[in-house]
Amino acid sequence: MRFSVNPILLAGLITLHIATLSSASAQSDLEVDGGRLNGTMATMKTYGGTPEGGSTRVAYSDANKAALEYLDGLMREAGLVTHIDAAGNLVGRREGRSSDLAPIVAGSHIDTVPNGGHYDGIVGVMSAIEVARTLHDQKVSLRHPVEFIVWSNEEGGKTGSRAVAGAVKPREYALPSLGQRSLGEGMRFLGGEPEQLDSVTRSPGDIAAYLELHIEQGAILDRKSIAIGVVEGIVGIRRWNVTVDGFANHAGTTPMDQRSDALYTAARFVTLVRDTITDVPGTQVGTVGRIQVFPGAPNVVPGQAVMSLEIRDLSMDKLGLLFDRIYSASQILARETGAKISFEQFYESMAAPTNETLRQIIEASTDSLGLSRQRMPSGAGHDAQSLGTICPIGMIFVPSRDGTSHAPSEFTSPQQITNGANVLLRTLMGVDAQIDSD
Repeated sequence: MRFSVNPILLAGLITLHIATLSSASAQSDLEVDGGRLNGTMATMKTYGGTPEGGSTRVAYSDANKAALEYLDGLMREAGLVTHIDAAGNLVGRREGRSSDLAPIVAGSHIDTVPNGGHYDGIVGVMSAIEVARTLHDQKVSLRHPVEFIVWSNEEGGKTGSRAVAGAVKPREYALPSLGQRSLGEGMRFLGGEPEQLDSVTRSPGDIAAYLELHIEQGAILDRKSIAIGVVEGIVGIRRWNVTVDGFANHAGTTPMDQRSDALYTAARFVTLVRDTITDVPGTQVGTVGRIQVFPGAPNVVPGQAVMSLEIRDLSMDKLGLLFDRIYSASQILARETGAKISFEQFYESMAAPTNETLRQIIEASTDSLGLSRQRMPSGAGHDAQSLGTICPIGMIFVPSRDGTSHAPSEFTSPQQITNGANVLLRTLMGVDAQIDSD
């Protein structure tokens, strides 16, 4: 892969690229149709909408499948050739003038958390499709092929994008999704074939660059009234199942000093995690987000507690150090309470720095539109993270009101969405002009 960029001249090169490679109907100030884009955003709200005003379009659900059928129609209207791949991803492709160049890929996800919002992932998907429609309407010719992809099961572990990176293992097929189907069952439900998952794997060099537009899911842009975030990198994530084994016994006849109470130990573990994470300088975060207690009866001392543990940081080495400290402290806690604490890692997403050349193209595109911008890290995981192991990645953020996400009150204004889509459009054209596949 060869990268070369002159940030001073890049905005002019984007204009030149449009003027020389587009038909007469395309203009050097090419922009998306904001009204049409936000109309499709409104339509997406009808797939899995909740009484609270949010969305429960979890991965592999009926609402997920129906929404994909709607998006497939929009892609076809934009002249894309579409298919569902083995991982359940919806792929729409437009060819480029050069058959020797690897495709540029743009995409995001449409699956939500239960009773989530209408913008997380959806802004990126609908904007990418609007970019495809704009290129089609204006008969813009690009050197590279472009693939617009709706990734499957982002919220449940980025299954679709990880499959393209060759990171999904057969043992994961039986894992539960956020809905009623396992990952394997869900892939089949959407039209995929988990037994053929190797067919979607891409190698380094197979993708020229990956671009993703996304809401920030934090409050930095909103509080500073900045239009565009230029993402510098995405945090790494590791998750474990943590099991505390105590001894279930009668709650009325077992003295307090003779109990091996699994829930008591689990409660202290939660505090231990918070103390360990906050004792180390930095922006790392640690979360115990789920706990189940067995047997779960009011008159029985809990015999077992099963929790989740998640740690996020931009440095995978630091993430490992934090876990080591948590593990050591947990074994001391277990000895104090007479319980056993064990860990099983079930998920890893590597930290992913974005590509400097792509950052500069995003910045030049933002400047060409007269929009404000800021470089920033991403504390949330994204599909771009998966692609970062096989190709250069670039991410564009637009503001989230009050930093709210994964909730019905999640909101990004129509103008902010349009701004992001226009940056994505011009970035894609800039990447097409600047990056070659060797």
